Amino acid sequence: MIGSNLLERRSKPERIADQAWRHLTSAVNSAGDSVRDTARSARLNGLTFADDAGDLVGGAAEEARRRAVLAFDALAGRRPALPWALLIGAALAGAAIGWAAGSAARAVGSRSDRDPDDIEFVDVDRPNSPAGLDT
Repeated sequence: MIGSNLLERRSKPERIADQAWRHLTSAVNSAGDSVRDTARSARLNGLTFADDAGDLVGGAAEEARRRAVLAFDALAGRRPALPWALLIGAALAGAAIGWAAGSAARAVGSRSDRDPDDIEFVDVDRPNSPAGLDT
């Protein structure tokens, strides 16, 4: 009660100043919270944007570095290395395709219903054949 009596006994300008001070501190605190939230949101969005940009720039930098090394090697007279992984992969793929084709051909040959001795040859009379092949 003593504090409330003291507040009531102040002059009108002091009460207005006190009320204005309270409004000001409330507004500053509210603005600070708003700025903090905005800054946090901007920081998170900025980090996401920076991460995406970093990935893009990192990829471009890696490609530029690779091309620079190739250009330097070309200027130095060095030939590029053979792509051994690609060559070995192509050889393995070719071997697999050849094996599959051979297996399929053997399978088709073994399934034949005819015996090779059962093949009939037909004589055809060809008129006017040269060198007497018809006789």
